[in-house]
Amino acid sequence: MASNFISLFFTSLLVLLFHISPSTSLTCSSQTFSSNTRFTNCTDLPSLKSFLHWTFDPAKSTLSVAFLASPASPDGWVAWGINPVAPAMIGTQSFIAFKDSKGVMTVKTYNLTSYKSITESKLMYNVLDSKAESADGVMKIFATLQLPANTKTVNQVWQVGSAVTDGMPRIHKFEPDNLKSKGILDLATSGAAAGDGGKKTNATSSSASSGQSGNETGGSSRIFNTETTLFAFLLLFGVALLQL
Repeated sequence: MASNFISLFFTSLLVLLFHISPSTSLTCSSQTFSSNTRFTNCTDLPSLKSFLHWTFDPAKSTLSVAFLASPASPDGWVAWGINPVAPAMIGTQSFIAFKDSKGVMTVKTYNLTSYKSITESKLMYNVLDSKAESADGVMKIFATLQLPANTKTVNQVWQVGSAVTDGMPRIHKFEPDNLKSKGILDLATSGAAAGDGGKKTNATSSSASSGQSGNETGGSSRIFNTETTLFAFLLLFGVALLQL
């Protein structure tokens, strides 16, 4: 009886261990990339388990970003963009990343004008560079934009979706987490993302990727979430059982 209970216990422990995915265990301060270009700031965004790394050069008015999130399904998409009017979906100048028909990551630009359909288009901002990567269930958008002179803040919007059909991202869910994925990014204050409700931190140890890599991994979280706390408790409980 006792041996059966112990066997069941450790089986449950393994299930819990594999249930904790890399996307839920990351924080922006522990994430790293593959090249030597460093970001000045990062923030844990308050919804959709998303993260933003960024560097703003006020002299050139250029904003370089790396956006990380897990799509709603393995064949889904992730998006990040700037709305010149308000923190809202309609009007957002967006980058959307997904896997093409050959399974290769791609990123395209869209001027979002409707909740029902989207059309690939140029952005109102000059895009100096953009690329996308995917590893361990996390998709990454890298982009550099030329912003208007004297820009201090931008309205940022981010999103994830579950499907892409014929190269076209399909509509996302309208759950509370999806609807609150917006905020104001403060470019004037180092390490701050005013209005987004996320965790702010300086991330000078992070660096931007210069190319695609299927083997990238992020660091482990320094903050124990509910799942990892439960895992630790069960592990200690199992050790105690073995000593009985």
